[in-house]
Amino acid sequence: MESPKHLSHKPIISVNDYDKIDALYANNTDVKALSIGKAQYDGKQISLKVWRHTDKKWSRQSEELPIHRNLDLSILFLAALTTDITAHYPKSNLREVIDNDFEVQLIKDYYEENKTFIEPRLNELKRLLNNIIQ
Repeated sequence: MESPKHLSHKPIISVNDYDKIDALYANNTDVKALSIGKAQYDGKQISLKVWRHTDKKWSRQSEELPIHRNLDLSILFLAALTTDITAHYPKSNLREVIDNDFEVQLIKDYYEENKTFIEPRLNELKRLLNNIIQ
């Protein structure tokens, strides 16, 4: 399914038919497209959008994030993978704190269990970062 062009977020570049490549949710998700485009909250800003569809209409549960928040979430995920609960200091400049020492391992276990879906995306991110940042 193609990202809608008639709603408030205005796609510039889209990943259509995302439901077919949505990692462990492939072919079993309501996420139909991803896009980067003009933000619905400010047409002068660029944002990322996850397009959800109910099979009848575009869902209000579709999410739009400013670019920096998306990157911060990725940084938080990577910092969590390298967190040492005994060190009690942040791994990134986001100054993250551990809210539950006993469950930090769940994040690392999740990564290990889903490495086949996550690692190729991390490698693609690394490749693109290496092309952008010299």
